[in-house]
Amino acid sequence: MSSFSLNPRLEGDSYFITDLTLCTVRLLKDANYPWLMLVPRKSDLVEIIDLEDAEQMQLMREIALASQALREVTDCEKLNVGALGNQVSQLHVHVIARYREDAAWPGPVWGAAPAQAYSHDKVESLIEKLRDALTGDED
Repeated sequence: MSSFSLNPRLEGDSYFITDLTLCTVRLLKDANYPWLMLVPRKSDLVEIIDLEDAEQMQLMREIALASQALREVTDCEKLNVGALGNQVSQLHVHVIARYREDAAWPGPVWGAAPAQAYSHDKVESLIEKLRDALTGDED
């Protein structure tokens, strides 16, 4: 991989879960919604089209893997996937587990409710389950 540094805002707003072939996978610090963020570990990326063709395909595989892991771990009713980047331009993709009773349903999650902190035990357990689902590890 080329030199890579994670945008400080993305880092501060999330917990590390694992690194995949292309992306680092992080959990957003908002217990309102189980919310993954995938960030390709390459420098100077803003849009998906800034990746090489093979890397674009790898990103799609990793989005699908993250989506499957999040659905498996959370038993969510819907998954939202998006790469907005309006506030932080570094390329990152959100994979968000949604439920009919969540604070934003059926609208988008952004700005719908103030972020809610995870308890230490809950976030550690969720990270472990997601890491296992993403890497194929089993107890």
